[in-house]
Amino acid sequence: MADIDPSADPVLLQISPDGAAMVTLNRPDKKNAFDEETIASLIDIFETLRVSDGVRLVMIKGAGTTFCAGADLEWMQRQARHDEEDNEADAVALAKMLLALHSLPQLTVALVQGGAFGGGAGLVAACDYAIAVAGTRFCFTEVRLGLTPATISPYVVEAIGARQARALFATAMPFDAERALALGLIQEVAADLDDLAKREEKLADLAFTAAPEAVREAKQLVRDVADRPIDIHLAHDTAKRIAKRRASAEGQEGLAAFLEKRPPAWTNRS
Repeated sequence: MADIDPSADPVLLQISPDGAAMVTLNRPDKKNAFDEETIASLIDIFETLRVSDGVRLVMIKGAGTTFCAGADLEWMQRQARHDEEDNEADAVALAKMLLALHSLPQLTVALVQGGAFGGGAGLVAACDYAIAVAGTRFCFTEVRLGLTPATISPYVVEAIGARQARALFATAMPFDAERALALGLIQEVAADLDDLAKREEKLADLAFTAAPEAVREAKQLVRDVADRPIDIHLAHDTAKRIAKRRASAEGQEGLAAFLEKRPPAWTNRS
């Protein structure tokens, strides 16, 4: 992945004609670490994408050799001089950014290389899908600084489970892409950057075979049924959901396309 002009905006957004969005963390000289401006830019971009009906896929990558090193050191120094109220305001901004990413209706994919540390690893966990290049390093480093990974914790616990999160949070143990795959933090390991690009394209092809509203509702389905007791109430709820989908315009088009042995309308790509 080529470096992008570090004098430009801290985050870049590119949207292809067919509706694939690429969000690039653009501080390669800082290993794409978060600061106030970066977090604010990400919030604005995710809010824009949330209401962009033409966008079908959202991918996130880092310029340069590192996906995201977590918090910027200069930002942390500024925070250290703040009182608890100001620190809470900064933390709320980061929490809002992660929630905005996690709540996007589109399929979200992290393309990870080099390293993802602290909040950077949290960014990976907040996505639906992640691919990391072999050799990528991960670590939840916060306890080494006397901190906790509080704002990223909901997404990491959802991704890897409570016991694994406790172990990695409390030890700040580094781990590699293969371990991240075994944990469920990522879904694929790419051999190198060329392989990452191929896997990215394959995943994009899959994303564009899926009906946009069905993707939105499938993501919400997981949130709504997770940790609920499996009983007659859940059975009725899920039955209502699939009945609504079958009667929807997408459901009707999907069935018609299948019976007519043609691609459904939403698969068209530029």
